[in-house]
Amino acid sequence: MNTTNHTPGRGTLAPEAAGRARTVVVDGTRQVYRVTGRGPVCLVHPGGPGAHSAYLRLPGLRDALTLVYLDPVGSGASDPLPDGDYSMSRYARFAEAVLDDLGAASGYFLGHSHGGFVALQFALDRPGRLDGLILYDTAPVAGTMLTAAAAEEMTALVRRRPDDPEVAEAARTWHSAHVTRTLKITDDASHRRYLDRVLPAYFADHRGTTGREGGFSLSVTHDPNRLPADWDVRDRLGTIDVPTLVVVGAHDVVCPPRFAHALHSALPRARLCELRDSGHFGHIEEPDAFVAAVLDFVRDQERKQGNDQERGDRA
Repeated sequence: MNTTNHTPGRGTLAPEAAGRARTVVVDGTRQVYRVTGRGPVCLVHPGGPGAHSAYLRLPGLRDALTLVYLDPVGSGASDPLPDGDYSMSRYARFAEAVLDDLGAASGYFLGHSHGGFVALQFALDRPGRLDGLILYDTAPVAGTMLTAAAAEEMTALVRRRPDDPEVAEAARTWHSAHVTRTLKITDDASHRRYLDRVLPAYFADHRGTTGREGGFSLSVTHDPNRLPADWDVRDRLGTIDVPTLVVVGAHDVVCPPRFAHALHSALPRARLCELRDSGHFGHIEEPDAFVAAVLDFVRDQERKQGNDQERGDRA
C-alpha cells in the first residue's frame, strides 16, 4: 500500500499529488488509481462492470476538483477478485481504501452507470465520508429489472430510427447478449467485439459524436469468474442524506431517464440535470453542459460548507 504525507482532512490534497498513479491493496488485491487536478477530492468510478477508466476522463473539471480515476478491481491495471464476488459493497470498500490511501477524510463520488451503483452503495455504507454524490446515467437497481427496461428502450429506438442499420445491429446484438443469451461473451476479445457492435445505440448521435471526437474507444476487462447478482436499493434511497447531483442523457437506453427521475424524487437532497442531446455518454456528447452542471453543484456544496464552517468558528 502506498504511504502518503497528506494530513487527513476534508477532501483536499496537496498539489504534489497531481498526475501520479498509485496502488492500494485490500486483502491482497491491488487496485490502481490515478490522480490529477486540484481542489476537493472526487472519486471517479467508471461503468461496466469491467470498463477501464480512460473513457471517463473529465479535463473540464480538473481546475476545480482533484480527480481520482479508479481502475476498479477486475478492470484496467487492477487485479481481479479471486472469489468473483464483485458486490457493490465490495467495490465501495475498495473506494474507501483509496480515500484512506490519499489521507482524505471525505470526498465527492462521481459514478457513471455501474459506477453509479457503487456510488449509491458507498453512500449507504459510508455516508460520513461523502461531501457529495454525482450519479451519472445510472439507476438504483441492477439486474433483471434494469435489463428489462433497457430491452424496451432498445426496441423503441429501432422503431424511431428504422433506417439506421447501425442501430438495428446494436439492438440485435444487445438482445442476443442480454435477453435470449445466445451471444456468449467469454473473454476480453469477445467483449470488445460486442461493444463495437452495441455502442451506436449508446449515443444520441453516434456518427456525429464519434466523427467529431475522432472515434470512441471503450476498453473492458472480462473476468469469467464474476458472479451474477441482482442489486436493488430503491427502498433505502430516502436514508441517503447526502447532497446529490443526478445527471442523465435524455436518449440513454441503457440506464433510461425514468431511473434518474426516480432517484431525483427519492433522494432527500437531490437535483437533476437532464442532457437533452445525449445518450449514455453525456460528458462526450454535451461536455460543456455536463461540466457546468457538475461545477455548479460542487461550488454550491463548497460554499455551503464554508458558510457552515464560518458559523461554527463564530459560535
